[in-house]
Amino acid sequence: MDFLGIGVLIIGIAFAIVSIFLIKALNNLAGVLGGVKKTVDQLPEQLDSVMKETTGVLHHSNDTLADVNEKIRALSPLFYIVGDIGESSRKLTSSLVDMTYSLKQTTHEGEQKINEEGWRGVYGALALTYYFSQKRKAMKATQLETTSS
Repeated sequence: MDFLGIGVLIIGIAFAIVSIFLIKALNNLAGVLGGVKKTVDQLPEQLDSVMKETTGVLHHSNDTLADVNEKIRALSPLFYIVGDIGESSRKLTSSLVDMTYSLKQTTHEGEQKINEEGWRGVYGALALTYYFSQKRKAMKATQLETTSS
């Protein structure tokens, strides 16, 4: 045999070895593609079941939303009542703040009066007590007038 024959023989053997490896790789690829085919064949059924479940969830959420809206409509008057109570308590609190401020001012005036006249100790305390009792009577009378109006 000459060199040309030996070269052709080596090329043939190499081609046979490469063909064997390609056959194994293509068989593995065929197995993978068979698994993909099975998965793709099952996909429409799975999508149908997912769509049915999604439709059921949407119907339930619509029913729940309608129920929540109905309950909120039923509670709306309660929220208006609570708002009115809050506004009334704010008005009452602001009037109490004004009354407290005026009482503080008059107390300060009484303290100045005691300090001006030089009364100290027991006489000053008695005068201040008398002054507070007179102011309290006047405030009660004012409150009775405003409540009866």
